[in-house]
Amino acid sequence: MSRTEQLEKTKGSQHWLQLAVNSNPNSLDAKIRAALALKGDESIVWRSPLENDKYSEYSDQQFLKAVGLEDKLGRRSLESFWPHRGPVWDGLATTSRGDVILVEAKAHLGEIVSPACGASEPAMSLIRKSLNETREFMGVTGGSDWAGTYYQYTNRLAHLYLLRVLNDIPAWLVFVYFLNAQDVDGPTTIQEWKNK
Repeated sequence: MSRTEQLEKTKGSQHWLQLAVNSNPNSLDAKIRAALALKGDESIVWRSPLENDKYSEYSDQQFLKAVGLEDKLGRRSLESFWPHRGPVWDGLATTSRGDVILVEAKAHLGEIVSPACGASEPAMSLIRKSLNETREFMGVTGGSDWAGTYYQYTNRLAHLYLLRVLNDIPAWLVFVYFLNAQDVDGPTTIQEWKNK
């Protein structure tokens, strides 16, 4: 399941991201460029979800391959950090300067809350170890369970930590929150997303 072909979606965050990447990338790119402070001559190259790749989404070693990192994790490998069947990325891109952009997209408020991690042992032990390592690096205190309700969010942070901190790869995690996705009764203002 490291490369999953998708049909062209007709609603929700997958639909809106597919549309943005394939039909109007300049609009999405402009927002990402501003958020990442990319220089004027630096471009974004989308790797997923591409129409000519059957809108495929990637995980595990295939996500690394899609962004040109299959042999670049020299200090800490993906396999030593996370078990098979890791996060499936909504979008992947690279920049002309070599940065990696990991994308998670949302179109309605219900997508913010995710199910808890359902992995069994020994995978669960490795996941918890890596989540705790990420949490400690970030200085997060408190008793929240990172394998619980917001697991989708925390496992994305952990993968950014793997790339950026453990392997010194210029990587960014971009959360794309769509407005006015009437097909799924999505938020109409930025404030609605912030209040969640």
